[in-house]
Amino acid sequence: MNGVLPDSALRLLIENGAISASSSILPAQIQPASLDLRLGTTAWRLRSSFLCGRGRKVSDRLADFEMHRMDLSDGAVLEKGCVYLVPLMERLSLPAGLEAVANAKSSTGRLDLLTRLVTDEGTEFDRLPEGYDGPLYAEICPRSFSVLVRPGMRLNQLRLRQGQSLLSDDDLRALHADEPLVTGDALIDDGLGFSVDLRPAHGDLVGYRARPHSGVVDLDRIGAYRARDFWDELRTSDGQLILDPGAFYILVSREAVAIPPDYAAEMAPYLAMVGEFRVHYAGFFDPGFGHGPSGLGARGVLEVRCHEAPFALEHGQVVGRLVYERMANRPDCLYGSGIASNYQGQGLKLAKQFVAS
Repeated sequence: MNGVLPDSALRLLIENGAISASSSILPAQIQPASLDLRLGTTAWRLRSSFLCGRGRKVSDRLADFEMHRMDLSDGAVLEKGCVYLVPLMERLSLPAGLEAVANAKSSTGRLDLLTRLVTDEGTEFDRLPEGYDGPLYAEICPRSFSVLVRPGMRLNQLRLRQGQSLLSDDDLRALHADEPLVTGDALIDDGLGFSVDLRPAHGDLVGYRARPHSGVVDLDRIGAYRARDFWDELRTSDGQLILDPGAFYILVSREAVAIPPDYAAEMAPYLAMVGEFRVHYAGFFDPGFGHGPSGLGARGVLEVRCHEAPFALEHGQVVGRLVYERMANRPDCLYGSGIASNYQGQGLKLAKQFVAS
């Protein structure tokens, strides 16, 4: 059946060797509609990002870009503003008919930690063609904070699909009519649009801006850092926020969204014409996100970077869209049910390494 592969299908691919690894794949890596990928033991500091191009391997091109090699075994700091390449523990030997797409995990995106999948013969980041057979690499560029990493850390994830799985706008309207996908009116135009919340129901805190000169974040230390040491709180009472060029922001959608159990979704940029900013770092939404007997309960956290010019963002402005896909089968375990889902039922929330102070 066409669609995004669920956890049960991922387990079968692991059993038959289509997905393999240098160290046994852990049950915790298998998510409802994706597989977490783990860092290996080595990192190369690069002078620039690169793609291999057809007919070329990453290993053959490293000599053109490598500055020095780092051993991650005891932990190593990846410095803000630098580019690194890390071989992943997992590799793929996809059967015919299966293709894959990668994306950063939620906490990775909320740290402004640009992480993209690189492959042999790759002409795009984060995209693997049908039948790909080869190793996987993570390109990592810390944008706001230097980070301490170790082997086995999971910064990005892989989603596998078979055949055509995207829902058309007509499909989305029918699904929303049957099972509401968003609170309020549904803006459906090349996906499900969502807007920014700059008039919170309680208080005046609307978001956070990364501080430019902060310390190192150890990704394994959950709830270990005071938010105020790394983030400036953003407050407004007039429903407007002026974004500074080059700055990174954590905001939240005005709408609560839901992903029904038989579907998955991916966050995508809305339109370049809406303003001098981009919303999209960690984009996978698993089946069950915001879905449950209590109704719609999870809003989308927006990772926003302003580009060349200051931009006045207004409450209710449409800033992004969710593209929905069919699942090939319903997952055995849904997001927020039986797995450690840090962001189920979320509102405005920083990455799990930070606590309010």
